[in-house]
Amino acid sequence: MEHIFEAINQFFRFVIPVSDFFWDFPTNFSWYANIPILGNFSLAIILLVGSGIFFTFKTGFIQITHFTKGVRLLTKKKQEKTGISSLAAFFLSSAMRVGPGNILGVTGAISVGGPGALFWMWLSAFFGMSTAYSEAVLAQIFKVKKGDEFVGGLPFYGKKLLGNKLFAGIALSVMYIIYAVCCLPAQGFNVVSSIGQMANIVTGKEISTTSVFYYIIALLLILLTAYIAFGGIKKVTKVTDAVVPVMAVLYIAVVLVLVCINFRSLPYFFTSVFAGAFTPQAVFGGAFGTVLAQGVKRGLMSNEAGQGTITMAAAAASCEHPCDQGCVQAIGVFLDTIVICTLTGFVIVMAHIYTGSEAEAWFAMDRLPKFLASAQVLTPGTALNGIVAFLLTLCFCLFAFTCLVGMISFSEIAANRISTRKSFINGIRILGIFIAAFGIVCSLAGLDLGNLWAISDLGNILIVFANIPLLYLGGKYVFRATKHYKQKDRTPFTSDVIGTACEYWDENNKA
Repeated sequence: MEHIFEAINQFFRFVIPVSDFFWDFPTNFSWYANIPILGNFSLAIILLVGSGIFFTFKTGFIQITHFTKGVRLLTKKKQEKTGISSLAAFFLSSAMRVGPGNILGVTGAISVGGPGALFWMWLSAFFGMSTAYSEAVLAQIFKVKKGDEFVGGLPFYGKKLLGNKLFAGIALSVMYIIYAVCCLPAQGFNVVSSIGQMANIVTGKEISTTSVFYYIIALLLILLTAYIAFGGIKKVTKVTDAVVPVMAVLYIAVVLVLVCINFRSLPYFFTSVFAGAFTPQAVFGGAFGTVLAQGVKRGLMSNEAGQGTITMAAAAASCEHPCDQGCVQAIGVFLDTIVICTLTGFVIVMAHIYTGSEAEAWFAMDRLPKFLASAQVLTPGTALNGIVAFLLTLCFCLFAFTCLVGMISFSEIAANRISTRKSFINGIRILGIFIAAFGIVCSLAGLDLGNLWAISDLGNILIVFANIPLLYLGGKYVFRATKHYKQKDRTPFTSDVIGTACEYWDENNKA
């Protein structure tokens, strides 16, 4: 068995340079890298940040002007006969956004790029809010009614924007399913390993991964995942409605307590972040491009703006206007990066054990232990250390579990673009459960597939390269819909507003 896992790890090691090539292109060529200023920016960064800036200006800074509108939509009580509410869609998308990347990604970014990487996370997230708005609006415009549910997102608007070609929708659906398959093992691994970590904290001793406890947890997790996955999108939203608010509030509360206890370190935090963003220390690579790339890369892995991977949740919502859900999804990016990732950054930077005599040991640690070790430094007293470590690990576990069920659910929605046959959809569900179970088995084997980050990075950037051009193709429809939305003249949203067929909205708003 160990030979199999080692072979898998070897494959993922091969993926690392491939992933890095796409993320760094064309800065990995000297002729480009030597260009002043521009040579610091890879195509990925130009696409993500540049597109965010473009959509921000073209929508009139929608993430600012309609921020409170999005909040009001989230608090609006409304019973839906078809689809799910905006709030449920927000929680469903947050289940994917607020994941282990909020802890592991930020920790990794600061490890490689220093505290300054956090500043570029903020900046890319601010502009990314308009990107998330735009892709959510497209998802709503071209969504399709299926029974008492809505399906849509990247494969659906991609098909429409590429000349209504069937192969385009199928290709984008397959791409998303492959992306989910690449990410699911890590989520299964993270859930089981974090439950084991919590058990270690409670018992005060190390529990073997070959113990009956781990096998029982693994079996229960697989059964629970199957039960939720086979319940369809509405079953998944019931879970995310309950879990996402709890995990987000709990994480925010615990870290805010640590921040309040260590408030004297706040000036150090802001100084490190802003100074490091433009004058990174040599220990973190000494290059402006390194800091910026880490901030944008890990920001994307966290909030997923520009990937199109959250658009399935946006399409599932029942709205009065496509732009309603765009405003809601923009707030999702804000919550994920500006709030939750920043709190993680507080813990890492304020503890600052990445500097001084303990720096070498800190760099050698895995990402979750790095984060917990930093939290321990900020926690006075051994009793409180255990409580804080348990609660943060619990949040990490919930982050991973909601990502797991979210990816399976979104794979199902994407699969609807290929075929709506029940047998096919069930096959996709089983595939997702099987791949997640593989990650669980990895945990039981005591093997850390750390190189899964590389294949996740590769999946992230390939979907970005597919999705961003589609946003430009559909931009005119987003801008026309936004103009109609801002007019507030109570005229119904139909094909006439944007100049292309959108069957659901024509049927819904027909005279």
